[in-house]
Amino acid sequence: MSEPTLVFVLQGFFTQRLVRQLQASPQTVSAYRDTIKLLLLFAAQKAKKSPSHLTIDDLDAATVGAFLDHLDTERRNSTATRNARLAAIHSLYRYALPLIPERAHTISQVLAIPQRRHDLAIVSYLTGPETDALLAAPDRTTWHGRRDHALLLTAAQTGLRLSELTGLTIGDVTTTTPGAAVHTNGKGRKERLTPLVPRQVVGRISSCSKVGMVALARPRWTSKGRFQAIAS
Repeated sequence: MSEPTLVFVLQGFFTQRLVRQLQASPQTVSAYRDTIKLLLLFAAQKAKKSPSHLTIDDLDAATVGAFLDHLDTERRNSTATRNARLAAIHSLYRYALPLIPERAHTISQVLAIPQRRHDLAIVSYLTGPETDALLAAPDRTTWHGRRDHALLLTAAQTGLRLSELTGLTIGDVTTTTPGAAVHTNGKGRKERLTPLVPRQVVGRISSCSKVGMVALARPRWTSKGRFQAIAS
């Protein structure tokens, strides 16, 4: 029996391991995909061959180490991003090990590359006057200004991550009172229901957009004309 190709291993890693076995979130799959894509492009340039012709031997510890240095020096990635990229690579190599035991030495060397330690920065915050100044910045005489104001107001009220905030749909936001809240499925698949208070906040967010039941899956934050602007 011939040794599985790198293409076979990659396909199995994404379709079998991540999607079916681990049921990884779309965000995790996308992050791993981007990492492996960057690694393949880097290794292909280093080996002077097309990505489709790469083998596991082309992705040895020396190449992976050079790739991590490339992330530091050329792409200016932070230590946290570098460690996240390495975690994705480690996950791929752990999957590949039982499939191609003939390359156990190469794989074990890659798995031995350690995560880099780094200091954790103190999370800063905006003061009351700073928050008020930020919310006052959008020009609410325009449609886009009212949209941006509602977006910033939602962020200040709920503390959502950027990906959670921009991923909200109309159906995720309940503006009827009592019970106004924002529903999210955030990092780690944690479901959260965050109350919206006070009443004027609910009114401003509600006035940003209005749709019927058939449009509940549409993004809440969009460009003008995607759906009708509405009154609360």
